[in-house]
Amino acid sequence: MIKEVLKEFKDFAVKGNVIDMAVGIIIGGAFSPIVNSLVKDIIMPPIGFVLGNVDFTNLYIPVTNTQEHYATLAEAQNAGIVTINYGLFLNTLISFLIVAFAVFLLVKFINKLKAQKKEEDCEVVEDTTKECPYCCSTINKKAKKCPYCGSELQ
Repeated sequence: MIKEVLKEFKDFAVKGNVIDMAVGIIIGGAFSPIVNSLVKDIIMPPIGFVLGNVDFTNLYIPVTNTQEHYATLAEAQNAGIVTINYGLFLNTLISFLIVAFAVFLLVKFINKLKAQKKEEDCEVVEDTTKECPYCCSTINKKAKKCPYCGSELQ
């Protein structure tokens, strides 16, 4: 029983889909810092500039009732103020949207390649087959007799 389970696990673990998934996870992990930098260092500064020099990383709402105002999120947190960090959330949301769009484009490209391959495969089948005029079965183009209905073919 244990031997069978280990064999099933081995078959599962070495299948192409599992390995493809592992490679995708590794590449996704490597892709994440690039997207985060793209959002933090390239996309958000111009958006902040257009909105009046807003630094999204320092946008927060203090939850703790305080009379003081802190210029940065770090200052507020160092002072022990509980905050809702909606600026960091916006950065994370934009990062997610960029990753989701990149994955969408990748899946769309892969599906296009699969469709092209499927069309090529179908073209090969169409070139080597014909339809029996008597029983409408798909048969080899070179057949002299239908293997399904036994009719003599011309």
